Amino acid sequence: MIGDPAEQAQSQQSTSFDATKTILPVVAAVSFVHLLNDLIQAILPSIYPLLKTEYSLSFAQIGLITLSFQLMASVLQPAVGLYTDKHPKPYLLPCGMLMTLLGLILLASSSSFAGLLVASAMIGMGSSTFHPEASRVARMASGGRFGFAQSFFQVGGNAGSAFGPLLAAAIILPRGLDAILWFTLFAILGIAVLSAVSRWTIRSGASLKGAKKQPHFSHLTTAQVKGALLVLAILVFSKYIYMAALTNYYTFYLMEKFAVSVADSQLYLFIFLASVALGTFVGGPVGDKIGRKAVIWISILGAAPFTLLLPYCNLYWTAALSVLIGLVLSSAFSAIIVLAQELVPHKIGLISGIFFGLMFGISGIAAVRLGAWADATSIVQVFQYCAYLPLLGVVTVLLPKMRKD
Repeated sequence: MIGDPAEQAQSQQSTSFDATKTILPVVAAVSFVHLLNDLIQAILPSIYPLLKTEYSLSFAQIGLITLSFQLMASVLQPAVGLYTDKHPKPYLLPCGMLMTLLGLILLASSSSFAGLLVASAMIGMGSSTFHPEASRVARMASGGRFGFAQSFFQVGGNAGSAFGPLLAAAIILPRGLDAILWFTLFAILGIAVLSAVSRWTIRSGASLKGAKKQPHFSHLTTAQVKGALLVLAILVFSKYIYMAALTNYYTFYLMEKFAVSVADSQLYLFIFLASVALGTFVGGPVGDKIGRKAVIWISILGAAPFTLLLPYCNLYWTAALSVLIGLVLSSAFSAIIVLAQELVPHKIGLISGIFFGLMFGISGIAAVRLGAWADATSIVQVFQYCAYLPLLGVVTVLLPKMRKD
């Protein structure tokens, strides 16, 4: 109805939206829920020692749990992104967190290894619906500060990954698997916040048509764009196999090599993940100023000296180098994903889904293979050989020269 007051109010709200200005509360909201989402995800690797004892699991089975979560997330994310590029579905955000909530409940109540796999898959499904759409919302609300918005969004996830092990050590390890139910409160909070974000997305949708022109590189041929995306995928490959080793097996590495306790190993993991969060936050804004390619060069290849030294250090220097590795290596992902979005500016959801999915998929497959390798040899040997992966950062030289139109 033309004179409908609700419709008029919605039109006024939409008109007042200025897509050239950063809508910080919206970026902060999706970043906060990213924190909650990844905090919940971080429960899995944090309680692996408990699950290993409770269910008599091998390292390979632990890797399968990670694969169950990350493969589900990686397979669905590009499909979700492609679909929502053509048919925006803002309420997928709270629906995804609802799936995560159900996965948590099943994880707490499972009585078998198969149940753990299903619970992990459900949490992965929740993640797959969250990341592409939330990344799109962060970009829409960026006001053109794409690197800043992506870093702000991403750092929420890194912070959640850092706090997850601490909360798991404080809440779950002393009380057992039933204490996982306490984390459902975070999922419920996430559903509430994302429902508000979805309402904002719907209200502001009309004015988004007048958004600031998206950066793109029309001087590049289709073959050059595809080649650049392939190079970025290789960089994600090198980064996240190494990150899979640290995120999933760093606690076991410390316990095996230095005989630290489970609780102390979780603290060291928190220190590493906190450095990852800080590096992620810095990477995006720096990329806005000096260029994405420069940040990628420094980040991936620059971590190599530290990763190569780490397997031969004592406990103190292992912890110190892990901080440096986290700071340097983590600054790349925001630059990579924003550069990929700029290469294909009309398919933001698809590109976000592919690269977040690639991140989860590579991490999941790597977790299984690294776990099997650790069973066959030792976790120390795994870290010695994975140290060479950041050297793949040299492929950055294959990225074409880029100038924004």
